[in-house]
Amino acid sequence: MPIQYFWRHPLAEEVREEGREEGREEGREEGRAEALAETILRILRVRDIDVPDDVRARVEACRDLDQLVRWSERAVHAARADDLFALD
Repeated sequence: MPIQYFWRHPLAEEVREEGREEGREEGREEGRAEALAETILRILRVRDIDVPDDVRARVEACRDLDQLVRWSERAVHAARADDLFALD
């Protein structure tokens, strides 16, 4: 089978489309994580809570949406930025 034919084969098209869809989903999830991390930091800032660099870095590096949701809920009631991680 010539290489040129293989890339036009329906199976190759299907594999490429699956790869594109996986990439799009990963991009959407990463975008949601980044937006949630920004929201957590914004909540703390609006509440006049100082956010040390290590806390900011940990929040911004996290890509676990469930963890970020827990931290966002804690940010609403936290007295200090470190309180986000108190129950982890």
